[in-house]
Amino acid sequence: MIRLGHELGAIVLEPPHLQWQSVPTPLGPMLIVVSELGVCACEFDRDAPDDADVRRWYRRFGKLFLTPAKKPLPAALALAAYFAGRGEGFDLNVDLRGLTEFQQRVLLALSRVPLGQTVQYADLARAVGQPGAARAVGGAMARNPIPVILPCHRVLGAAGLGGFSGGLELKRSLLLLEGVLA
Repeated sequence: MIRLGHELGAIVLEPPHLQWQSVPTPLGPMLIVVSELGVCACEFDRDAPDDADVRRWYRRFGKLFLTPAKKPLPAALALAAYFAGRGEGFDLNVDLRGLTEFQQRVLLALSRVPLGQTVQYADLARAVGQPGAARAVGGAMARNPIPVILPCHRVLGAAGLGGFSGGLELKRSLLLLEGVLA
């Protein structure tokens, strides 16, 4: 189950202390970033944060303290299990600070889409009480800072795959891994 870290009474550090770790996956390295509240970013094709990552996180969090993790992060272990085919879902706290309330609601609704299943943008719009907001749901997912854990690859357009911030080949690969596509 995915939970918002700030709803659990966690102590928020100022500036936020972000730790990062690289996870090898069959689709290339994935950078995991966590704060004191939970997972706050996943980036494909990254072994370490680059300047663009740091600027993006600065815009989202303001000042921040960034260090490599000294021990395996629970999110990294969960992702390794997922990519090895042993994942049943993620049981993690997430940090969605810097996103609007609507974006957070959409991403939390998205976290309830089970492994191996898909939904459409309109389904998520209805799930968050905004039945006419399928395009806004797509916009919220385009800003998803935690792909795979918040599985935007499981959302399909009415006419097919739809979009994906990592590209359609990556989306296809994730859906193949989960057995959605043959």
